[in-house]
Amino acid sequence: MSTRRSFLIGAAIAALAAAAPAHADEGPAPAVGLSGRPDPTVGLEHVKATLVAPPAVMAHEQVAVGAPKVVEFTMTIHEKEIVVDDEGTTFQAMTFDGSMPGPTMVVHEGDYVQLTLVNPETNSMPHNIDFHAATGALGGAQLTLVNPGEQATLRFKATRAGAFVYHCAPPGMVPWHVVSGMSGTIMVLPRQGLTDENGRPVHYDRAYTIGEFDLYIPKDENGNFKRYESPGDAYADTVEVMKGLVPSKVVFNGKVGALTGAGAMTAKVGETVLFIHSTANRDTRPHLIGGHGDHVWERGKFANAPAKDLETWFVAGGSVGVATYTFLQPGIYAYVNHNLIEAAELGATAHVKVEGDWNDDLMTQVSAPGPIVGQ
Repeated sequence: MSTRRSFLIGAAIAALAAAAPAHADEGPAPAVGLSGRPDPTVGLEHVKATLVAPPAVMAHEQVAVGAPKVVEFTMTIHEKEIVVDDEGTTFQAMTFDGSMPGPTMVVHEGDYVQLTLVNPETNSMPHNIDFHAATGALGGAQLTLVNPGEQATLRFKATRAGAFVYHCAPPGMVPWHVVSGMSGTIMVLPRQGLTDENGRPVHYDRAYTIGEFDLYIPKDENGNFKRYESPGDAYADTVEVMKGLVPSKVVFNGKVGALTGAGAMTAKVGETVLFIHSTANRDTRPHLIGGHGDHVWERGKFANAPAKDLETWFVAGGSVGVATYTFLQPGIYAYVNHNLIEAAELGATAHVKVEGDWNDDLMTQVSAPGPIVGQ
C-alpha cells in the first residue's frame, strides 16, 4: 500500500474515532437496539431487495402492499478502472456495486431501510454512505465508515417521500469520492403511489435511472489524459484538476455514450416512462428532445405537487429530479443536459428508442427537401 493511501486511510480512521458514538465498535445490535430502548422494527416483515445496475430500476410495487417493512439491501464497494469514452480514456472510479451511479433503491414511506455496506479487503480506501433521505447526523456516514476488509449495517426509517441522493462521504475526501463515481438514488414512494397536482394516481410503465457525473481527469505535459494504477495514486493530481471547477467530461452513467446505441433506454408508443435523474455535485437541466415532462418533481419530493408540461427542468446539485412522459410518437429521442456544450462536447447525452406507429396528426412532413420554388 502506498504512503499516500496509508495516510488517507489513517486520516479517515482518526476522524471516525473522534466523531463516532461510543457504541460504534460494539458489534451487532441486540434486539433492544444499541440505545437500550425497544427495537421499533420487532415484528415487522423483513424483505431482501434485489438491486440492479442502472439505468434499470429494481422491481417494486408502485403502491405499497400491507404494513411498513424492513427492506434489506446489501451493496459492495468496487474500486476499479473504467473507460469513459471511445478514445480509451481511463479513470480510477470508486463505485457502489460496480456501477455509476450506484443502484437505485426503492422503498415506501414508513418502511425501514437496512443497508449492509461491504468494503472488500482488495480495495484501498475507506468508504461510507450518506443518505439524504435519512434523519440523523451526517445521514449515517459516521455509522457506516468501513475500511478495506470491513462491513457495517445501518438502518433508518424512510419518513419523507421523494427521490434522494446517496453518496460516499469519508472525512476529508468527500468531493473526490463523489466525483469519482460514488453516488446513487434512493426513491421513497408515497404508500398510495405517485399522484398529480389534483391527487389523481400517476402510473408509469417503465423507470430509468440517469446519473450525471462531472469527471476530472488529469493530463500530462503533452495534453494527453493520464492513467493511474489506483484511486490513491490518482488522488493528488485529480484534486488539482477538481479545484479548477472545469470538468474533463460530463457523462450519464459513467461513460460518454453509455445510454446510446445498444445501451439506449427503450419504450413503446403509449407507455409512460419515469426518468430519475441524479446529480450529486453540479446543477443540470434535463431536456427530452421531441418530448416533454408531463409531470415533473424538479426537487424530487413527492409531497409537493408536480409541475406540468415542462420543456426543460432544473435539478440542483446534490439532489434528484423525477419526471414522467408518455411517448406519443416512435423514433429515437435524445435526452440531454441542455447546457448543449456539455451535451455535445463533453458527453451528457442519452437516447430513448421508442417503437410504435407514427401519428401524422401530431407531426408530418408536408414536402420533402427540394429546389426552392420559383427559382
